[in-house]
Amino acid sequence: MQVVFVSNYFNHHQLSFCDALYELLEGSFCFLQTQPMEEERVKMGWQAEERPYVRYVQPGGTTTGGLEWQNLLLTADVVIFGGCDDESYIRERLAAGKPIFRYNERLYKEGQWKAISPRGLLQKYKDHTRYRKAPVYFLCAGAYVPCDLGIIHAYPEKMLRFGYFPETREYAPGEPFSRKKKGSILWAARMIDWKHPELVVKIAAYLKELPFHITMIGGGELEEEVHSLAEELGVTDKITFAGFRGPEDVRAAMEESEIYLVTSDRKEGWGAVVNEAMNSGCAVVADHMIGAAPWMIRQRENGILYHDGCEQQLQEYVAELLQDPAECRRLGEAAQQTVRTEWNARTAAERLVRLSREMGFLGSADGQCLPVPPVPALWTDGPCSPAPVIPERRMYRYLTERNEEDRT
Repeated sequence: MQVVFVSNYFNHHQLSFCDALYELLEGSFCFLQTQPMEEERVKMGWQAEERPYVRYVQPGGTTTGGLEWQNLLLTADVVIFGGCDDESYIRERLAAGKPIFRYNERLYKEGQWKAISPRGLLQKYKDHTRYRKAPVYFLCAGAYVPCDLGIIHAYPEKMLRFGYFPETREYAPGEPFSRKKKGSILWAARMIDWKHPELVVKIAAYLKELPFHITMIGGGELEEEVHSLAEELGVTDKITFAGFRGPEDVRAAMEESEIYLVTSDRKEGWGAVVNEAMNSGCAVVADHMIGAAPWMIRQRENGILYHDGCEQQLQEYVAELLQDPAECRRLGEAAQQTVRTEWNARTAAERLVRLSREMGFLGSADGQCLPVPPVPALWTDGPCSPAPVIPERRMYRYLTERNEEDRT
């Protein structure tokens, strides 16, 4: 087996990327699922269609199909290790000094102040820092991952931009723009504290005098509170509360919406809705602290980033777009192009395979411990390009200044 991807479960956000790897490696690819998916996520439509390359860990150390997972992970040319807290799966491989690409979101979603914990630092040293000189690399699912890893001095010069890659849809020229409803705004997420659904209701109150309509898809513990706020602010006629919908229904709603709002805070490690909304030609307005935003959105080029916590800035940006349909369309078209040409599953898979070959990992003999090669800078942006370490307190300034420099 050339490549094995091990994670807690196989979901719809990984499907396209894994399909591409399976095709590129001519079947020499396996996804190893380590645990059953939670019922809540199954109900939300996270469970992906079955694929021939998926194997499930069974009691006794085997997988479906009778393979021993320990041997599978030890003999593969490359192992991608993501979304799994149980280090025992890769312990033997780490000890053998064989190539691993770790693949995960940021370490300190609740705040980098947590890095001061002696117990936490010891665990981070065991899991990450001590492998700084080993053939262990990090696929950063979010722009704030490098900064977190920099705090613990892990993976120097071995961090790569990456993310999640939901389905990329191909559209005929002019689509889906012909289906978009004028003044339509969409928000889709669970109604929980760090997704900040209340901000959407406040936007409706701010926009009250303009022609628009907001659709909010999702439910959760804050649902009743959000409904009450809409009544209190007198905007129930401006918002449709659509409840939970499956992934297909959400994509259909994106294709009919001009503006897509992402109001999550720093706890949103990536945010695959950004990929989907951009692919659907939406003008995305997103909090700058979510993981996907700094890498996928270039300020006022293919979307808009508002500074985390600045409600007025968010409201003004949305009002600006509503009053300028041409700008809304321009941003949506540029966003669609970004996903079509760069931030998609096929590009990510092709680049990872090429990178693994350039570094001498693919096709290496079983049992061979390779030297630790540096990461070749094959791309300057997008998946598998070097991930810069930018302090989170400077990120918004960096993003706005970078785009100004590009324009001049």
